[in-house]
Amino acid sequence: MAFTLFYDGLCPLCEKEISHLKKRDLKGLIAFEDISLPDFQQRFPHLDVNDLEAMIHGQLEDGSMITGLDVTHKAWSLVGVGWLYAPLRWPVIRWFADKGYLFFAKHRHSISYYLTGKRRCDPGRCNLK
Repeated sequence: MAFTLFYDGLCPLCEKEISHLKKRDLKGLIAFEDISLPDFQQRFPHLDVNDLEAMIHGQLEDGSMITGLDVTHKAWSLVGVGWLYAPLRWPVIRWFADKGYLFFAKHRHSISYYLTGKRRCDPGRCNLK
């Protein structure tokens, strides 16, 4: 697998973005791993769930980890639309975008509530339309 994306499946907005990514990942280039699943820690004992909950993480093919908007850009690039996120990685914009992402990551459940009406997904998934 070229890229493993670790995400919070209990976050409605995160789940929605992952759903869109899965639909576009026609070549199966991304392994999606929900950190909220009961067996996650058992399958990935070397990863700190608290770190993963603080922000999105991705693991490259060589085993190195990337975080935050670098993960988002990498994932969307793999499915052919990285150009949409590329400006967020440009030098001056990057600093502001990363600060904005950290705010979102910290408050994602409250932000999700305001935008979707759900603070957290049911453990069985969000089923957002």
